[in-house]
Amino acid sequence: MAEQFISRGFKGRARDTDRARKERIPPGQYETKEFPVLSAGPTPRTPIERWDFSIYGEVAEKLKWAWDEFQGLPRETMTVDIHCVTKWSKLDTLWTGVSVDTLLAGIDLDAQPAVRYLIAFCDGGYTTNLPLADVRGGKAWVVYEFDGKPLDPVHGGPARLLVPHLYFWKSAKWVRGFELVTEDRPGFWESVGYHNYGDPWKEQRYAGD
Repeated sequence: MAEQFISRGFKGRARDTDRARKERIPPGQYETKEFPVLSAGPTPRTPIERWDFSIYGEVAEKLKWAWDEFQGLPRETMTVDIHCVTKWSKLDTLWTGVSVDTLLAGIDLDAQPAVRYLIAFCDGGYTTNLPLADVRGGKAWVVYEFDGKPLDPVHGGPARLLVPHLYFWKSAKWVRGFELVTEDRPGFWESVGYHNYGDPWKEQRYAGD
């Protein structure tokens, strides 16, 4: 039987990896290997043939895609950490979808500088608000696959918003479009006491945090 050698250097690298992993978890959070399901109401199950995605609002342009058209847009696959306001974090999650930059490319936002916010609206009546600066520049996607498989409805399928640098309630499930606006207004959870922005590294869980 061959001897096995484990060097102290190898163990040291393992410890460094564990430490680096912990440094990716924001204050007050714990790591989970599961993917908890949290929803404010029943899970919508919109048939694909009735699904579409729209962008409209206080802009000159209006855009709309049916499911097949949306699937034809340039896709990206990204690995990101996600952090729920209920204090769990899940590291190295794998998603595939369309960058919000791609979706907004058909709107001349430079010519409409007063438009600075986005309201994501969803099946089931859910909304959440975001500064445009937080969904542009490779920071956000509309995703339809998780871990290489179609996104399950309980996790927001057929498509959800993904904004991994903010608490996960900002990554709206069952998303159906964006309303672009000049003035910010609170969405569903923000209107009942959640923080308007939701930075997990600053523990911005509730209004006043």
